[in-house]
Amino acid sequence: MKRERLTQIVLVIVGLFNLSIIYFLYTDLRHSSWLLEQKNECEPMFLSFFIPVGVFLLMAARRPSEHRSMIALAAWWNISHGAVMTIQTVEAWIHGVHRNFTDVVVSLVIGVVLLAILPAKPEIVAPGVA
Repeated sequence: MKRERLTQIVLVIVGLFNLSIIYFLYTDLRHSSWLLEQKNECEPMFLSFFIPVGVFLLMAARRPSEHRSMIALAAWWNISHGAVMTIQTVEAWIHGVHRNFTDVVVSLVIGVVLLAILPAKPEIVAPGVA
């Protein structure tokens, strides 16, 4: 029971963290900073990916064992995102552009933690066998 409660707490924290990105998406879109300042039309689209993941992780927090696939998807999504960002950050440094590794570490940690708390696969019992 303790493990399930820990899983629920982590899912709520990560879900709320992902949902909080809506603020940054809103400010980017409202002020057109993605276009006028950053000249990066991909950022708002990229930020929008986090929001539904946050919603579904919050929904999964109610009964984590029933949403194992969603939790695994979020975990591997964060790990793959962190891996790509690692390559981008190293390339940026090679080309003399300073880029912080903080978001890389956060993404990888979230992915690993979600994998660590992933509920066990439910045992399937054949009908008539008990």
